[in-house]
Amino acid sequence: MAEKVKLFGAWGSPFSRRVEIALELKGIPFEYVSDDKFKSPLLLKYNPIHKKVPVLLHNGKPILESLIILEYVDETWKDNPILPEDPHERAMARFWARFIDEKCMPPVWKALLGTGEEREKALEEVRECLKTLESVLNGKRFFGGETIGLLDIAANFIAFWLRVIHEVSGLEFLTADKCPALIKWCDEFVSCNPVKEHLPPRDKLIAFMKNWLSGDGWTD
Repeated sequence: MAEKVKLFGAWGSPFSRRVEIALELKGIPFEYVSDDKFKSPLLLKYNPIHKKVPVLLHNGKPILESLIILEYVDETWKDNPILPEDPHERAMARFWARFIDEKCMPPVWKALLGTGEEREKALEEVRECLKTLESVLNGKRFFGGETIGLLDIAANFIAFWLRVIHEVSGLEFLTADKCPALIKWCDEFVSCNPVKEHLPPRDKLIAFMKNWLSGDGWTD
């Protein structure tokens, strides 16, 4: 009996796009269910706590939260692993993935929505986080070495969304003087076929962000 894999996602969400990339890298066929309003009855049924995408439905059982989903995908389908085999390297990949979500992303939104001193402080905080990630990359092609791994996928926000935010807001988070290797990584990551096939249309995302910043809210 064929396995049923369904992904509830939103076109502009870096979190649901993470799961798409992982499934693509693994070669796992899946049905995509668009939930751009985050309010469908099925989404609320499968994720009543957080009420957000992504939700992976595997043979009728929901898995929630993008980083947890990535690990589930890697443990369930063994081909083309995205986590290192070495236990310490696996632990560090998990650590730095959470660092991106917990330390890098929040100050991006503070910088984007704040003003004056608050904005400058948040901007510098983001730059320091990115400089730290630059050291983690440590001259490698990808965070996963020669192939894309979990940490690369988790950093999709940095590779694509951060540059769109820069274009829309004028806030420059990634600078060539501080993060030359990270900028090179961004270019290579978004150019890979399994990745670029699962990134949102750039023009649409720019228009979306401009609309949101203008105060019109999150609309299609």
